Amino acid sequence: MPNEFKINNFDLLRIFAATQVLIGHGIYHLGLDWPVWWAPLGLLPGVPIFFVISGFLISAAWERSETWQNYVEARMLRIFPALWCCVALTVLVFGAMGVDFTRWQTLPWLAAQAVGLIYTPGFLREFGMGSYNGSLWTIPLELQFYCVLPLVYWAMTKTRRDLRTLVFVMLMFLAIALLTRLMFPGFGLHHEGGSEPLLEKLLRYSFLPHFYLFLLGVLLQRLQAYRWSAIRGKGIYWLAAYMAFNFLIPGTVWTYLPSMILLGISTIALAYTRPELAGRLLRHQDVSYGVYIYHGLLLNVFLEIGWRGEPVFVAMLCAATFVMAWLSWRLVERPCLTLKGRWSSRPSSVRRAGPVS
Repeated sequence: MPNEFKINNFDLLRIFAATQVLIGHGIYHLGLDWPVWWAPLGLLPGVPIFFVISGFLISAAWERSETWQNYVEARMLRIFPALWCCVALTVLVFGAMGVDFTRWQTLPWLAAQAVGLIYTPGFLREFGMGSYNGSLWTIPLELQFYCVLPLVYWAMTKTRRDLRTLVFVMLMFLAIALLTRLMFPGFGLHHEGGSEPLLEKLLRYSFLPHFYLFLLGVLLQRLQAYRWSAIRGKGIYWLAAYMAFNFLIPGTVWTYLPSMILLGISTIALAYTRPELAGRLLRHQDVSYGVYIYHGLLLNVFLEIGWRGEPVFVAMLCAATFVMAWLSWRLVERPCLTLKGRWSSRPSSVRRAGPVS
């Protein structure tokens, strides 16, 4: 893998995306009014940014994996150890705050969380925000992305028209995303009092209406967009175009998807604009996953204690989240990532699709 691909700002962008989600959830659930400065920040949603980055990097990881076992092992080591620690800490903290985990529903719930089937059991519905960790809803989506990606590559190899097949598949999922938003105009927004229709909830937890963002990342990686003169070093221009699009064009169901595609291109362009910046600032300390998974736990603790309604509590939430994320990275995530390749070494019969020039 050439250095021009590997040297990038993805770690920095992931921390930005996780922090955007953290602050947004903090303001909303702690009952604060939306400040003026949130307007531009709210136009840079963290979850779509994560999905595009994931598609870009995971597709490259699939292509360079010597075996499909290598691919599965790497994905499991990145997702599950930190998730298991987060769930275990949730049980300890919530139990110390009075939640009874001795009931029969606890074991099937823990088993489901251990494999990434995230849901909130009935006995936790009255605790905190009513969701034991609302930020974990994307974990099942990422796992679905990881499972479906090899099928996309198989289709690309089978047809022997890699790029055309990928574009066709992406357009198909764009159509699914559009249909979903036409059916549910408030798709993905907060629903008060559990008013979200069942079909909408099932779609939200399904990869179907979200996969186009992941595939956009795959497409940009396959096209080696990081080498394009229109992308490399042009992140600020793409970001300005994206912000102008959203401020000047009224937001509708029809403008949402073009907006997200423009955001995805902006994300990749920013990753390769001054690409050495993340390495200098972060020194390869990737705390983004910890920020994302632990802030929901802390939010519930804040709400149970009664810390709400004041901006200082959002600042405290951010500080506590970053401390836990750093500990997660140093004690759990980074040590586990060093285990990659220990258990998977058999040769693969999978034919990789080569890079598109």
